[in-house]
Amino acid sequence: MVSVAEDTVARNRALQTEWYGEPLGDRVRPLLGRLGLSQSGLAGVLGLSAPMLSQLMSGQRAKISNPAVLHRLMAVEDMVAAPAFGALAPAEIKERLAEIKADPAATTSGIRMAASERAPVARPAHTGEQQAGRGPADPARLIQVLLREVASAAEIEAAAGLIADRYPELAEVLRVYGTGRTSEAEAHFVRTVLKETLSETVRDRTVMP
Repeated sequence: MVSVAEDTVARNRALQTEWYGEPLGDRVRPLLGRLGLSQSGLAGVLGLSAPMLSQLMSGQRAKISNPAVLHRLMAVEDMVAAPAFGALAPAEIKERLAEIKADPAATTSGIRMAASERAPVARPAHTGEQQAGRGPADPARLIQVLLREVASAAEIEAAAGLIADRYPELAEVLRVYGTGRTSEAEAHFVRTVLKETLSETVRDRTVMP
């Protein structure tokens, strides 16, 4: 017979899979090994208490309530997944984790500011100066955080399906940023910004005397 506690954990893990792609324990544990951090150490980077991170990982809690925490978690995941990560010295890893920890909360104003600059965000994957976790400099990640805070992956996919026939480009945006990988969202953002910037340049040159 399944106890109430076991049923709650199973339900929370199912919700985490729907919201975050997989249970948070499965996302976080590999990071601990790659970074050589304890749960308490990673919790400090993310801006959580150690007990709270433990509850999220064990399924005692389902949702990351602060979008900035999810933003930092994605930044840590991107750093660890980068091909250059294996060549980083411990001091460099520590420095980059400190940058992610200091990252301000992801906000819609940050998205607007980054988008208004019209600057392409293509960059080497975590080589040279660390970019991950700097909200206003990475609008694709901010859009991901915003969408995933207001709706689950299943809800975003359902919304995309409803509008796909009439508004295919909008449906693509929902899917890429709402349920896709960060690298896919960044590539889509770069393509979109470059396309619009090029169109504006051609239009400006056309109307010049």
